[in-house]
Amino acid sequence: MHIYGDSISGNCLKVKWTADLLGIRYEWIETSVLKGDTRTPDFLAMNPAGQVPLIRYADGGTLAQSNAIILTLAEGSRLIPADARARARMLEWLFWEQYSHEPYVAVARFQLHYLGKSPTELDPKIVERGKGALKLLDETLSGVDYLAGDALTLADIALVAYTRVAHEGGFDLADYPAVQRWVARVEVAANIRD
Repeated sequence: MHIYGDSISGNCLKVKWTADLLGIRYEWIETSVLKGDTRTPDFLAMNPAGQVPLIRYADGGTLAQSNAIILTLAEGSRLIPADARARARMLEWLFWEQYSHEPYVAVARFQLHYLGKSPTELDPKIVERGKGALKLLDETLSGVDYLAGDALTLADIALVAYTRVAHEGGFDLADYPAVQRWVARVEVAANIRD
């Protein structure tokens, strides 16, 4: 299996971390968004949406979208709860991550850290909604170790990807102490290294 991903992308890294944690063999193919690697004819032939991450199976089939990929990789593993309610809670967080977290925390990070914008150039709604997402995480994590039960799940891997680098988007994680503790816990449990 090949994983096409950009190492600056939390969406790509969560695929890498899931595969690594589960001992899945793959070849990482660095695919830079900033350099236009996702817009080449060869890449667009594999994924017309022009996005990473993308996995290509040995038979040539492909799968895109980070959460679809990690769900496929982790099927039958300890990262997906066996209990139906806990599994639904994990899925709830995965959907929330892509709709209410990533579009704000990750976008602010990309604009400040990679495009060189100043904080005053950010759309105030991005900042407001990013802070709201981090606040909700902090409130949720105040009394629990993980998002969807007593153990690490895909919800934690998916949400830690951009949360752990939220400071690069102008978000101070010191304002969210439960989130800080959770990030440290997930990095150890998922063996995430910089």
